Amino acid sequence: MPARTPSPAVKALLDFAPLLVFFVANRVAGIYTATAAVMATTLGSMAVARFRYGRIQPMLWFVGAMVFVFGTATLLFHDAEFIKIKLTAIYVLLASVLLFGVATRRPLLQTVLGETFPALSAAGWRKLTRNWIVFFLALAALNEVLRRTLSDTDWVTFKVFGVTGLTFVFALAQTPILLRHRAD
Repeated sequence: MPARTPSPAVKALLDFAPLLVFFVANRVAGIYTATAAVMATTLGSMAVARFRYGRIQPMLWFVGAMVFVFGTATLLFHDAEFIKIKLTAIYVLLASVLLFGVATRRPLLQTVLGETFPALSAAGWRKLTRNWIVFFLALAALNEVLRRTLSDTDWVTFKVFGVTGLTFVFALAQTPILLRHRAD
């Protein structure tokens, strides 16, 4: 039986449930409990994706692996900096993967999002890739500043709501590229 695709609402729930659990658990019981909770919720999201839809999306595998590596280090060493650095590591790795694609002339962003934007020209994909690289590096730099200057609670709020909001606004700001660079 072929794998089913989750609806956008279910996909959003699988992606954002761990973030919301992280936020609430941090408010109620602190960052170490929140770290354990986000690890458990991420595992739950991966299980639902696998057993309900037949597969775990590559991005969920990637984020899940990062959550478990940095979450385990956070709990093992009782040092919240590990979970905070996870965000920087994710964005640097994403930018690096896209840069590798540019260097090797492989449209990696198109490989991931091609079904979403099938009419985008090669020039549009190049511009979109460049913009996402810059955005990911900017988020990594911003996280490095904020993880050093904010309290744990304020940093968690930034991670959950600030990054989500910035990403949404940035993605929306890419609309002109999507409209201007349609393939014929």
